[in-house]
Amino acid sequence: MKKSNLFSFHYLLTIFLIILIHAKSQSHYNLHDEEHETLMKLKQHFENPSKLTHWISSNTSHCSWQEIICTNGSITQLNLFDTNINQTIPPFICDLKNLTHVDFNNNFIPGMFPTYLNNCSKLEYLDLSMNNFIGKIPDEIFTFSNLKYLNLSYNNLTDDIPKSIGRMKELRFLALQACLFNGTYPDEIGNLLNLETLDLSSNSMFLPSKLPMNWTKLSKLKVFYMYDCNLFGEMPEPMGKMASLEKLDVSQNGLTGKIPSGLFMLKNLSILFLSRNNLSGEIPSLVEALNLTIIDLTRNRLTGKIPDDFGKLQKLTGLALSMNNLSGKIPQSIGNLPSLIDFKVFMNNLSGTLPSNFGLYSKLGTFLISSNSFSGRLPENLCYHGELLNLAVYENHLSGELPESLGNCSSLVKLKVYNNEFYGKIPSGLWNINLVDFMVSHNKFTGELPQNLSSSITLFDISYNQFYGEIPNGVSSWTNVVEFIASKNFLNGSIPQELTNLFKLEKLLLDQNQLKGSLPFDVTSWKSLVFLNLSQNQLNGEIPVSIGHLPSLGVLDVSENQFSGQIPSVLPRITVLNLSSNHLTGRVPSEFENSAYDRSFLNNSGLCADTEELSLTLCNSKTQGQSKDSSLSPTLIIILVVVSTLVVLLISFIIIKIYGKRKRGSDDYSWKLTSFQRLNFTESDIVSSMTENNVIGSGGYGKVYRVAVDGLGYIAVKKIWEKKKLDHNLEKSFHTEVKILSSIRHRNIVKLLCCISNEDTMLLVYEYVENRSLDRWLHKKSMKSSNVSSSVHHVVLDWTKRLQIAIGIAQGLSYMHHECSPPVVHRDVKTSNILLDSQFNAKVADFGLARMLIKPGELATMSAVIGSFGYMAPEYVQTTRVSEKIDVFSFGVILLELTTGKEANYGDEHSSLAEWSWCHIQAGSNIEELLDKEVMESSHLNGMCKVFKLGVMCTSTLPSSRPSMKEVLEVLLNCGELFAYGERNIVGHNVNDGVPLLRNSKRECKLDIDDNDS
Repeated sequence: MKKSNLFSFHYLLTIFLIILIHAKSQSHYNLHDEEHETLMKLKQHFENPSKLTHWISSNTSHCSWQEIICTNGSITQLNLFDTNINQTIPPFICDLKNLTHVDFNNNFIPGMFPTYLNNCSKLEYLDLSMNNFIGKIPDEIFTFSNLKYLNLSYNNLTDDIPKSIGRMKELRFLALQACLFNGTYPDEIGNLLNLETLDLSSNSMFLPSKLPMNWTKLSKLKVFYMYDCNLFGEMPEPMGKMASLEKLDVSQNGLTGKIPSGLFMLKNLSILFLSRNNLSGEIPSLVEALNLTIIDLTRNRLTGKIPDDFGKLQKLTGLALSMNNLSGKIPQSIGNLPSLIDFKVFMNNLSGTLPSNFGLYSKLGTFLISSNSFSGRLPENLCYHGELLNLAVYENHLSGELPESLGNCSSLVKLKVYNNEFYGKIPSGLWNINLVDFMVSHNKFTGELPQNLSSSITLFDISYNQFYGEIPNGVSSWTNVVEFIASKNFLNGSIPQELTNLFKLEKLLLDQNQLKGSLPFDVTSWKSLVFLNLSQNQLNGEIPVSIGHLPSLGVLDVSENQFSGQIPSVLPRITVLNLSSNHLTGRVPSEFENSAYDRSFLNNSGLCADTEELSLTLCNSKTQGQSKDSSLSPTLIIILVVVSTLVVLLISFIIIKIYGKRKRGSDDYSWKLTSFQRLNFTESDIVSSMTENNVIGSGGYGKVYRVAVDGLGYIAVKKIWEKKKLDHNLEKSFHTEVKILSSIRHRNIVKLLCCISNEDTMLLVYEYVENRSLDRWLHKKSMKSSNVSSSVHHVVLDWTKRLQIAIGIAQGLSYMHHECSPPVVHRDVKTSNILLDSQFNAKVADFGLARMLIKPGELATMSAVIGSFGYMAPEYVQTTRVSEKIDVFSFGVILLELTTGKEANYGDEHSSLAEWSWCHIQAGSNIEELLDKEVMESSHLNGMCKVFKLGVMCTSTLPSSRPSMKEVLEVLLNCGELFAYGERNIVGHNVNDGVPLLRNSKRECKLDIDDNDS
């Protein structure tokens, strides 16, 4: 009986287990079907993206799809990154009830942050980066209580980061990089005690804020990136308590004060980026930071010596201390570091000899020590391991011969050793390795030029040395050279015909040598040539007619030679021309008979001209063998045509006015006001106040009035006569300015409040800018209006204000070029179009000539050249091509005006300030002698020199040689205070008021500029 009962029990148990297994199997089967159905529904919602074509309704298990990861037969991970999704994420995605991991990175998903994803109750990983989400991160973000990983980077999120994010206690990874946040970040992030990675970098629109002290509690944080986030103030000293920190980057901010010494006590720290701030003081002792692999303290105000402790960092691969005020020697122990790859200390006050072991124990790749005061020889073993790429030691006092080992350094790409005291011959191997930049100018090198030169070299600068001999016939093999600069050497012989084989040449400078003979007859292969300077040689014969057919030539100087014959009758539109001190004869071509070329033909006794402006003998038609038309002269014909046209226009204008009055009778004009923001005045308030007593000046197309309005004080009104039927260009100009100014907002661009128009008249209403235009201050232009206080005449536009103005203009232009879509090119940047408010903040104005480019960097060609003499870029004058670089040229002229005090059309032996400055550079002038004596002080000297050199760079004839406005602005911003006080003269700061302490001695400014190594 007992045996039978036992059997029955086992039987029932077996039946129960079978039923249970079947039920579980049935449940699993149902879950699989539900999840499969959800995936197909998801695919349909996303409109069947091409990358999901393998998602099909079949018996194939979806767990095998590459986007799906299952655990125990159920979906836990959904990876739909880079799938071209452009639809919102649907709420039913949380029907996948076991989801822990969701990745939608790199799609085009629109809309607000999908708060409903908190219904995915098991979600631990959420990546929505690189999409098109907009708006604010919702306060409900804290409801994602299980999240350990959250990445919302590269979206269009705005406003504040919510405080509630500090309640997500499980977070290990938080990335909000490169969004559009324009508010603040909360202290509460410091409550995320499990956080290991925090990346808020590239959010420059954050409101200016300090690093929260509360964040120093993040003891588990390993990676902290907050570069370019508008930080200011000092770094919290307790950052040394963040014991797990391995990578720290808070560069490109406005941080000030000393570097917290606790940072260098972090045993796990391996990467430290503090560059491009205003940190000051000495570098603390490293103490415990032995695991550091990268240190970047570039562009700060660090002083004192490089600590010997750097020599203890055996894992250090990169050390960047450039653009500071460091002094003293480089510790010998740094040369012994076994892992060092990148070494950058350019632009400091370092001196002494270099450690001899540099490169011997490590695979050195970058060695940048330029703009210091190092002396002695270069270390012999810089390329010992054959991996050196970039060698920049220019602007020092280094001497001796170049190490012979550099001739075997096949890895080397850039060689920049100019402005030193090197001598001897160039190591023979250097001519033939794969260099791109070969820059050895301003030394005492000797020897002959090689027959063969590496085909990779594009910039070949050997000027101001002692090279001798002929230009070799093998020069024809230098096929990729773009700039051949050999000024001021002892080269002799003739210029070989083979030189014309260099069809990529843009700059050829062979001046101040001993070259003889005639020029090659055919130079038409130089189609890209912009600069040609052969002055101060012994060349003879005629100037080849083929030079007149070079399409890009903008600078031609063959002065102080023995050329004879006539000037070629066809020449390109040359900006700088100097044919002085030769034996030329005949008539000056008519295109050069104006005051811009009044110094171009001096000391040629056989030349004559038809105008007295050139200070040459007036031509006699009989003696010159050229007949003149006995009928009306071209000049008289032009005058008659102009007078006739004006008469017709005047009559037409009178007829239109009479017709308009008859049409309207005695009624007032019907004015239409188009507002671009909230206003507290009407069109009648404006029109009724436009009286002669309120005129403050004249713009390009009419008068400008100052009108008082309630709440705003004053506004400026530009009155434009439209004349639709008579002046189509005027109408276009008006609508251009309205279109541009109504669509852009920037503190350094004049604000357009509204426009008012009727059938005959157009009015533009701007914010009133109290101090009027920059030219009135800089060049003491008279202020004729009684509406401007006479006190302005007594204010000195000192260097501090001038630098402030330069930065403001650069900010406005940089915004136009790099942040507007499409970019805006002003086309008429000049001091009279720069307005100054009561605090001398600059505002770019007068956009009547501005043009929008279709694509960034795309050239547009205008049908006519419109601009102001002295400010126009040469390529714009010659080809009417428009790009952002024409504004860069004009801004460069303004920098030259700010530093020299001279006007843009200034010239003694040349026709403009830009050309005058370039010629002084080429002549090796001391910049100090060129600066405005009224504002030049010892504490400002180097700052003014730097801005002058930046102006010269901006006015380069080649557009490709000019920096972008973004780069120009970066230079001005990062060096602002250093420019103001003279970066080489700051030795410390007063402990009481923080005023910089300046060195008494002055240093001569150097001409050479090269910021490509940074």
